[in-house]
Amino acid sequence: MIQLEGIPNLSGLVQSFDQQQLANFCRILSVTISEPDIGNDDKHTLLAKNAQQKRNASPSRAEVNQVTLLNIPGFIERLCKLATRKVSEATGANFLQELEDWYTWLDNALVLDALMQMATEEAEPSSPESSDESSLATSPLRHRLPQSMKTVHEIMYKVEVLYVLCVLLMGRQRNQVHKMLAEFRLIPGLNNLFDKLIWRKYTASNHVVHGQNENCDCSPEISFKIQFLRLLQSFSDHHENKYLLLNNQELNELSAISMKANIPEVEALVNTDRSLVCDGKKGLLTRLLTVMKREPPDSSFRFWQARAVESFLRGATSYADQMFLLKRGLLEHILFCIIDSGCTSRDVLQSYFDLLGELMKFNIDAFKRFNKYVNTPEKFQAFLTQINSSLVDSNMLVRCIVLSLDRFESQTEDVKVMEVLSECCLLSYMARVENRLSFLFRLINIINVQTLTQENVSCLNTSLVILMLARRKAKLPFYLNALREKEYTEKYPGCLLNNFHNLLRFWQRHYLNKDKDSTCLENSSCIPFSYWKETVSVLLGSDRTSHCAIVSYIDEPFMDLDRDFLED
Repeated sequence: MIQLEGIPNLSGLVQSFDQQQLANFCRILSVTISEPDIGNDDKHTLLAKNAQQKRNASPSRAEVNQVTLLNIPGFIERLCKLATRKVSEATGANFLQELEDWYTWLDNALVLDALMQMATEEAEPSSPESSDESSLATSPLRHRLPQSMKTVHEIMYKVEVLYVLCVLLMGRQRNQVHKMLAEFRLIPGLNNLFDKLIWRKYTASNHVVHGQNENCDCSPEISFKIQFLRLLQSFSDHHENKYLLLNNQELNELSAISMKANIPEVEALVNTDRSLVCDGKKGLLTRLLTVMKREPPDSSFRFWQARAVESFLRGATSYADQMFLLKRGLLEHILFCIIDSGCTSRDVLQSYFDLLGELMKFNIDAFKRFNKYVNTPEKFQAFLTQINSSLVDSNMLVRCIVLSLDRFESQTEDVKVMEVLSECCLLSYMARVENRLSFLFRLINIINVQTLTQENVSCLNTSLVILMLARRKAKLPFYLNALREKEYTEKYPGCLLNNFHNLLRFWQRHYLNKDKDSTCLENSSCIPFSYWKETVSVLLGSDRTSHCAIVSYIDEPFMDLDRDFLED
């Protein structure tokens, strides 16, 4: 990989680029700042990744290159301007100079299709609030085609720029990048482009979902939409700047929701700089919800849209954030997609399960709305079938229901909570211990240390949540004994418990070295990380007389705990 800091006078060279050169330069940069193979991240086992991290403790070349770029004066500001400029503001479109570019492009059928489709669309009657370029609608095709070329050209530039910004947002300098993107008003700028360029027309999207760094064979418009959604996801995820996705009126609405519920406003909301938020009638998050509801059931845009909205909710649970989205019909929309739309895409369903979990967690109003929508045994059965069809995809939602039930059961003095607890089919289902045990058996059974990845490690954490809540109620021995009985019923004594013991040993090595992961676990569960560590230690205890240690439930002939798989 090229080492950017080794290029003589890189800073002066980049500062001398015009906007078009800078956009083309971003295409090269995308290779120099991305980690190799990051696209297959989920396919790499955590064992392999942990071993690799031990070998490469120092920053990678890609990370060093990111720092080099951030040190170039004005670099991020110019990228923000490129990302947010309108098509009519694009300069340097001397047609003859760019003819060579166009020859290459017109060889590409996807780009040619996009141009022709765009030129045809411009001829359709425009809505009153269409872009100022819509006067072209009345002109002949030969006039509209150059304008469409300009639009596609601008879109292709923006794809490269957004990709670079997205990678920088996910790097080690995340906070520094965040501060600059806020200061240079990237989010309000993208909000102003949303209707006129980003989601200007409906674009059919039946392509497969791409990983973060996979080569994309999509049309320019589809690539642009996906990069835009990835950027929103990276921008919102566990960061207080997420409130910049709203406008002033929407921020006031969040404050009003908190006041009505008599709960304090979230600190990040109070600290949001109102001069940097979206302007216009709608913020970016609200615009995203609007187009999300119009998307066809199996469109892969749904996956990225759901991920972007979910990232807004992630972190410490905020009742006001949830209510803001519930009031806009998001819960009913998700349930329609899961139960009634006929959606079969595993990626899309997983993103909807995760979003539903974040939307409903600890929120009694959300469970009440759920019960209103899932109002027949058939609908509830259809919902359970979807959950049970792949627990790797749905376990975060299972975790949310278990955690919420535990909290609601402790709020016995609240009449509204008690009413929903008694009526809600979902809470009643999870309250039955045999159903929680069924989930626990399957969660432990579908993973082992050798197959753990970033994608399925959540199954281990969900099984731990079930057992931590059992431990709080002094029911841990009951659950461990149930696992033992299950093994004997299935005629595989020791199988589940040996596997679980190994998984917990791996858990200790994996999480006790990583601050970020432990913070995420604590924030998402509202269970202190110290209690996670303590519970794992108790379960891994070596005293065979302890009723809370796994070893007490494995008969001697079937014990297989000594092999150190971690050194393999």
